[in-house]
Amino acid sequence: MSHSNIDSCGNRSIRRFLWLAACMVCGLCASPVARASADFRHGPLKVSENKRFLVHADGTPFFYLGDTAWELFHRLNREEADKYLENRSAKGFTVIQAVALAEVDGHRDPNPYGHLPLVDLDPARPAVSDGPNNDYWDHADYIVDKANSLGLYIGFLPTWGRYWHDNVKDGKPLFTVQNAETYGRWLGQRYRDKHLIWILGGDRTIENDEQKEVIRAMARGLAAGDGGVHLITFHPRGGAGSADYFHHDDWLDFNMRQNGHNAKFNEGFQNTRADYDRTPAKPVIDGEPIYEDHPVSFRAKDLGHSISSDVRRPLYWDLFTGAFGHTYGHHSVWQMWQPGRGPINNPLMPWYEAIDQPGAGQMQYGRRLIESRPFLTRVPDDSVIVTDRVPTSVPGAGRYRFVGTRDTERSYAMVYVPIGRTFAVRMDVIKGAKIRAWWYNPRNGQATAIGEFANTGQRQFTPPDKGEMLDWVLVLDDAARNYPAPGTRK
Repeated sequence: MSHSNIDSCGNRSIRRFLWLAACMVCGLCASPVARASADFRHGPLKVSENKRFLVHADGTPFFYLGDTAWELFHRLNREEADKYLENRSAKGFTVIQAVALAEVDGHRDPNPYGHLPLVDLDPARPAVSDGPNNDYWDHADYIVDKANSLGLYIGFLPTWGRYWHDNVKDGKPLFTVQNAETYGRWLGQRYRDKHLIWILGGDRTIENDEQKEVIRAMARGLAAGDGGVHLITFHPRGGAGSADYFHHDDWLDFNMRQNGHNAKFNEGFQNTRADYDRTPAKPVIDGEPIYEDHPVSFRAKDLGHSISSDVRRPLYWDLFTGAFGHTYGHHSVWQMWQPGRGPINNPLMPWYEAIDQPGAGQMQYGRRLIESRPFLTRVPDDSVIVTDRVPTSVPGAGRYRFVGTRDTERSYAMVYVPIGRTFAVRMDVIKGAKIRAWWYNPRNGQATAIGEFANTGQRQFTPPDKGEMLDWVLVLDDAARNYPAPGTRK
């Protein structure tokens, strides 16, 4: 589907303009909470001119900080959904990734109000009833509206991958090319005026041309239904990316990876850079890295369960190697597990306790760091890091990989330092006679000034705490730019 086809369904640019005009008068976006998350007054989202980031219609940068709440529509009642969404908004998240036809038997297991999403498991027949609060989709509407009122986009998956990939009804998938387009058009029309991002796929591998055409048909339907106003991407299987299947499709606005539930850089996270380097250029994001309190590499007996440092590392690995944002997840939260509900892969605590695990609160510090420096000119660049005599020490490998980023104007550079090891940087990566250096703490968002140095040669830095698993970010600024302390809101 080309953008010319999208235009024939409603003219994408006109739809964006009309939505921007509506946003200017919408009262929902004026609250302090909404400003702390996303500010819809800047208009709908689009891809930046350099094809590396997402921006609003007026050019304001958008930081995608997502959370995987796959079972949100299916398993939480309204009071529970309020609790979850208010928590995520307060923690600075901007996108909630949730699934309409949910993975955990969402086609046959009703929501808390006893409603199912489809009539006779037919995607061409969504189960709707007259009046408010009478069906599954009324509940989904409530959650979308609540999220929007808090400044949160919904990363809206029309279906989990099992329903177009696996044999779930009479030995066949639920979706065909025909009903996928019909279902997509219906969803697009229903949610055309909401603040969301469409995410196709759902943790499955494209194995044949028919599956690929089902996804394309759903994308066509969504664009026809909403006039092309919402961005569209694809959530792949672990270790893969949307670019593996659809990079050259016009409907794919940005690439999404699932780098997977691993704890080492070389177990998947290096692929963010690989997708960043593809042509034509498209923005890239990791839509599912390792979750907090998740069995590491699904091998709990050998490797145990992940901790907050395991989820912080991918945040900076991805951002500094080319991602425009990041997605966090918690193993209890994605499935909204609580006592009395069948656990999947041994969650450690109920979802309503897990929402306050430390890693969830620490994601916002990565967002604040990136937003405190020029946003749309940032590029990955490990050349700021001086390779040690023993390269597996610096820039390192596995859990201990250092990564670097800078802006194209060379007004700043950053190095993510996962451990308390002395390392050296090339000062000439930054322009200016004087370099101002800072340590930024990813665990609490605090910045500490190191000092100013002449911009010559190489200089060694040692993190403030040499303890293992205590990560830091070194920030180097052209002193003449007089940037605020890293992480400071502008």
